[in-house]
Amino acid sequence: MNGLRITNWFFALILCSPCAAQTEGNNVFGPDHILQVDIDFYSPSYWNELLTEYYGEQNYIPAAITIATEVDTTTLDSVGIRLKGNSSMNHPGNKKPFKVDFNRFIAGQAYDLLKKLNFNNGFKDPTFAREKVFLDLCEDDGVLAPRATFAEVRYNGEAWGFYTVVEQIDDQFLDHSIGDDDGMLFKAGSNFGPGSDEASLIYEGPDASDYGDAYELKMNESDDWSDFIGFIEFINTASDEQFENELGEHLDLQAYLRSAALDNLFANLDSYTLSARNYYLYQNTTLGRWQWIKWDCNETFGSYAFGVPGDMTELDVEFDGGNFDRPLLERILANDNLKNAYLAEMCELRELYFNSEYLDPRLDAIQALIQSAVYSDANKMYSNADFAANFDNNLGTGGPGGSGGPGGALYGLHSFVADRSAFVANEVDCTGLGTSGLSDQQPFSVYPNPTNGRVTLAWNATGERPTIEVYDLQGQLVRTISTASRQSSYDLNLPPGLYVLNCPEWGTDAAVKLHITP
Repeated sequence: MNGLRITNWFFALILCSPCAAQTEGNNVFGPDHILQVDIDFYSPSYWNELLTEYYGEQNYIPAAITIATEVDTTTLDSVGIRLKGNSSMNHPGNKKPFKVDFNRFIAGQAYDLLKKLNFNNGFKDPTFAREKVFLDLCEDDGVLAPRATFAEVRYNGEAWGFYTVVEQIDDQFLDHSIGDDDGMLFKAGSNFGPGSDEASLIYEGPDASDYGDAYELKMNESDDWSDFIGFIEFINTASDEQFENELGEHLDLQAYLRSAALDNLFANLDSYTLSARNYYLYQNTTLGRWQWIKWDCNETFGSYAFGVPGDMTELDVEFDGGNFDRPLLERILANDNLKNAYLAEMCELRELYFNSEYLDPRLDAIQALIQSAVYSDANKMYSNADFAANFDNNLGTGGPGGSGGPGGALYGLHSFVADRSAFVANEVDCTGLGTSGLSDQQPFSVYPNPTNGRVTLAWNATGERPTIEVYDLQGQLVRTISTASRQSSYDLNLPPGLYVLNCPEWGTDAAVKLHITP
């Protein structure tokens, strides 16, 4: 292929791709830093209004906001503010989680091309690092999840506290992460309170009304849920052979297996795995498959273990919900080919990321970055001593599995990684694990995407090692990669922009868009 022979598939990929200009949220979620956020409410009774709206209709109240980064300071008028959250609303005092909607009262208003930001209050986390570290790893590994940063917040000039700032899952997120925002976006319901329905992906019937409040359609709203319900029906009613051979036609399967394996490694059980909460499903109209997106990851590192006894560093590598029905995960782990593919992802994640060599320096850097701001937070849930101790040591009585805080143990972050990584290495024989059963569904994947130039290529087909070709916007072949193993990392050494990666022997349907950022 050369510049005079740009085929239709290449043009199609380019036209549906995000441009190589400014990416949504790159200033907010750039290199590690702490935002300075001042919120000035117009009403003197703003706190009572926030509480009233939260326990009523969860409406927003207006305020001005000033956000200072290391680069600049921006003030916006008439943004919307509301309280949010479920268990995190139990944080003592007035330091509640909240959401900012920049265009709630002024249509089209945005900050860093973003419509909304979420401010989480560090509930059940003395270190304030659990969610940030987990989401950073998701970004490094190409797992679909929101980005995160930190902020010191003031309300009407009063220091309010230190927060984790998390990206909203919306069309802006979809634009920069996958370049497709035309499909339906479903959010798993919170299933808090009596009578709430679990987002368990159990088939309940053909009508949307059969699912109560288990799922919420957040984007491209329609009364026609037939595609979504059809996906759930397939999960539950397909024969074993159909499930193995056709699941990848419904779900971005390799990406889901990697996401689920990451949840298991981090014992992130306030997720589909156990609580059946905290995930999105997006109908990618370009791929023609559903994609899994993580959400609300503050109880990673084994902090959520309701109903699951024992030490979370020794959580079963094939844990599928225990006494709760989780048909998607259960059927994957009941199928030898799919289970081996899942365990292969777990092996690679442990080797590349979930180990002390990779995570200890990351944890140390976060601790050094935020310590002063955390110590200055007079409204935080835990003491300064707890902050310092919990990076290394378990908090609470009884050791692992004990009660370090509301709802369960608070494991030391460094020790959790070391102990859990060692346990998984002992439990899973990674020799010979492969994904041959998936070879016809997803020949290869590229992550992280967007990237600053270094990528990991993972290929699933059997046979000879594939050659990957990289094309620029003009259709010129700019790089050829001879893959070294089923998963290998490469420095592309290419200028920022949009590229297409393709393996000739698998055809153009296997082409992958890649965005290299400055």
